[in-house]
Amino acid sequence: MKPASSLGLYTLSGLVIANMIGAGVFTTSGFAMGDLGNPYLVIFAWTIGGCLALCGALSYGALSRLIPESGGEYLFLSRSIHPMLGFIAGWVSLLAGFTGAIAYAATTFSVYLLPGQGQGLENLVASGVIIVSAMAHGLRIHHGVILQNLSVVLKLLLIVLFISYALLTATADSWQGIPAEAQMDIGGFSIFTFAMTLMWISFSYAGFNAAIYIASEAHQPRRNVPRALVMGTLATLFLYIILNAIFVLAPAPELIGYKQDIAAIAAQAIGGDRLSGFVRIIICIALFTSVSSMVMLGPRVYAKMAEDGLMPEVMKFNGDVPSMAILMQALLAIMVVWISTLRELLSYLGFTLALSTVMTVSSLFILVRRDPVQKSHLPGYPWAPSLFIIFTLLFASLAARRQPWEMVAAVVTILSGVLAYYWFSRTKNTC
Repeated sequence: MKPASSLGLYTLSGLVIANMIGAGVFTTSGFAMGDLGNPYLVIFAWTIGGCLALCGALSYGALSRLIPESGGEYLFLSRSIHPMLGFIAGWVSLLAGFTGAIAYAATTFSVYLLPGQGQGLENLVASGVIIVSAMAHGLRIHHGVILQNLSVVLKLLLIVLFISYALLTATADSWQGIPAEAQMDIGGFSIFTFAMTLMWISFSYAGFNAAIYIASEAHQPRRNVPRALVMGTLATLFLYIILNAIFVLAPAPELIGYKQDIAAIAAQAIGGDRLSGFVRIIICIALFTSVSSMVMLGPRVYAKMAEDGLMPEVMKFNGDVPSMAILMQALLAIMVVWISTLRELLSYLGFTLALSTVMTVSSLFILVRRDPVQKSHLPGYPWAPSLFIIFTLLFASLAARRQPWEMVAAVVTILSGVLAYYWFSRTKNTC
């Protein structure tokens, strides 16, 4: 059953923002400062990552103009190249793009809500967040959309309040990272370390494609989905640069290196315990909306795969939501919460999603070659997809020199998708 079309431009843009402003922005710069040792290099990395994300948003927007249906990377690759590549992309979404990302966001939520309380309690809280989101989106889409829109608006208002407070009240002397930066030696700069940082940052920008997963439920998808991708990405890019400038310049550099709660540390340096507590509230709301949006979107991919016979039929839509797919997504994410750490997830997700998005953006060239007339209707083509593919592969290759095992895990995930495809194909043909 095809769900009713009801999602407008602002809801779609909100989904993009909710997916992007999640766990990564509140944790990544601590790891980046530990590796790079220079706040301006960290800010530069966030700017480069944002420009690549914008190229990706334009590329995915072009794909959604040509194929305005739900299903994400699975649908694009299945229709443009081969069903096996589409299945692999859907498999990556299942294991990394949504399951791993939901677990990462939920775990970060618990870290900020209960600092220093122990991993056991943090995992329980993270599991609870996933369950609440699954219940909200597993009943009716109307209920989930209202929750999503309200929480996104609240999140943006609170983030703007924090930025305003930090910029208006903090004096030049209170920004401890500025004078410290002048004394730092960047002679040991490594392009491989910088590339690894960009892989982490790419995960924080990964939600730029969020609206494509729910395109069939959007109003005027050919028009609204591409606009939502660009609007949401631009808004997030602007906020990310300002937020991370505050995170790495407000506190002393030695306080934030390799720290996963860098946002709270920065708030403590600016406004003491009160602001630190306020920021933890902002972050928890931001992370909840991120978990909620991914729980809403991911199962739409599996429902589409089920319609094509590449997932069990029980994953299909039940009314206007894919209830069983949402349940499966929640259970898998909870399992990942209990078996992994934040840094392990961050590196693995960065590599795996980079390979999946490059493969998807490459399909745009194939679609245009089949129908060259469409070229004039695709903003950013061909420079946006070309830049995205070239630089994403370049940074991934450089980063793999520094952390090869995470790249190996990403490749194993993709190869396991090949095996799963043949298994599901055989099951489909024997039914």
